[in-house]
Amino acid sequence: QVELVESGGGSVQAGGSLRLSCSASGYSYSSNCMSWFRQGTGKEREAVAVIYTGGDSVDYADSVKGRFTISLDKADNTMYLQMNSLKFDDTAVYYCAASRPVPHCSGGYCCPLGYGMAYWGKGTLVTVSA
Repeated sequence: QVELVESGGGSVQAGGSLRLSCSASGYSYSSNCMSWFRQGTGKEREAVAVIYTGGDSVDYADSVKGRFTISLDKADNTMYLQMNSLKFDDTAVYYCAASRPVPHCSGGYCCPLGYGMAYWGKGTLVTVSA
């Protein structure tokens, strides 16, 4: 059974940094898409970043490009989201998500941002104060 557990959320002042972690168990990393989503109060859930587990392909929402970095440590079964230059609008619950296996991809954008996810964590709250 796949289980995703997020950690690393907290409160930070605008301009600060946080690193979120997503620990995965029971999951195969051979050719899948893993993502970070977020949902602010009164807002729709949005995809923030996605990574292809079979290569180096990543993609980001325009609102976080240049500030957030998604990465994957397969040896540690952990996905990360490094968030720098945080803004008040980044305040949200952040969710880790993972897809079922996808066709092997050798280049380009292997995982569309917002790609359908099959497994979800319970979320971790990030609060950015102005």
